Amino acid sequence: MFQITSEEKKARTGILKTQHGKVETPFFMPVATKLGLKLINSQDLKDIKIKTIISNALILYLNPGLEFLEKAKGIHKFINYNDTIFTDSGGFQMISDNFLISINKKHVRFRSPFDSSIHKITPEKNMEIQSALNSDVAMCLDYMPRFENNYESLKESVKITYEWAKRCKDSHENKKQLLFCISQGGTFKDLREKSAKLMSSLDFDGYAIGGLGIGEGSDLLNKTVDYSIKYMPKDKPRYLMGIGTPQHIIESISKGIDIFDSCYATKHARHEMAFTLKGEIRLGKSKYKEDFTPLDENCNCFTCKNYTRAYIHYLIKINEPSWKRLVTIHNITFLNNFLTQIRTSIKENNFTKFKKDFIKNYKVK
Repeated sequence: MFQITSEEKKARTGILKTQHGKVETPFFMPVATKLGLKLINSQDLKDIKIKTIISNALILYLNPGLEFLEKAKGIHKFINYNDTIFTDSGGFQMISDNFLISINKKHVRFRSPFDSSIHKITPEKNMEIQSALNSDVAMCLDYMPRFENNYESLKESVKITYEWAKRCKDSHENKKQLLFCISQGGTFKDLREKSAKLMSSLDFDGYAIGGLGIGEGSDLLNKTVDYSIKYMPKDKPRYLMGIGTPQHIIESISKGIDIFDSCYATKHARHEMAFTLKGEIRLGKSKYKEDFTPLDENCNCFTCKNYTRAYIHYLIKINEPSWKRLVTIHNITFLNNFLTQIRTSIKENNFTKFKKDFIKNYKVK
């Protein structure tokens, strides 16, 4: 299911095998919460060579519903995407007042934002949903706390997440579908270590670090990854959920992380920000008005091959929304190429230098 193919210190490359093919790690997954990525489609993903995306099982259960997706012959067929799809359990929706009603040791109660209906979701029910969706990788239902929660609340979330993980594992019957667990614990060292140890005592196909990217800042993020990864199995894929800045990705890979997902690239694209190997550029700034170079001279994406910074700046200023799609295509391509470069540097035992040079040159302009 997972094989490590090369290592440089803690950074490593590997192969993750799913029912829809093999994916080389480390990799980045664009977020398609509702089975749609904002402004781009499945053909764009194929053109960019994106091999994995992540959707949200709870959202899909609420709308369009399992019966509809069964009629559509499954999520892969429905969106015309024949590569690997992860599904998150819905744990992230626990930090949203639009969804969450209550949590206890047995279940979580959600309110649908689509029709205000109430749904009691147990770990067993969640596994039924994800099995029906037949995603390639399912995530255990976890109790994701809010960043501002106190120590005792976070301690309780660690306990409940562990108990729910055991119930997910016991009830997961789709043998073609991989199952990953998620550790919690906020930014507290003892709780993160405890959660990682508890999860590692159970035999899952992969191990994720959840509950980050919600306001803790880079220093605490990096420390929390250190607290957790020390106790995660070395022979299984490690997934840092919700993290997607180039700086955080390369730093986390140096610690041994294999998988990432985030809406950062697409959200920033819609806020005029484009990634380059020299840093992020804000295309609405006047200095790009007569800049007739591509977004990134080293990029081979559709946008960089056909349009200039000046053209996209012009579209922004005349309120022509097509620029958002062009920058989105570029940012997703950039991250995919970035991960390819990282994998190559690890294989060539050159990752340490690659990381040092990247961090030195990457600025926000």
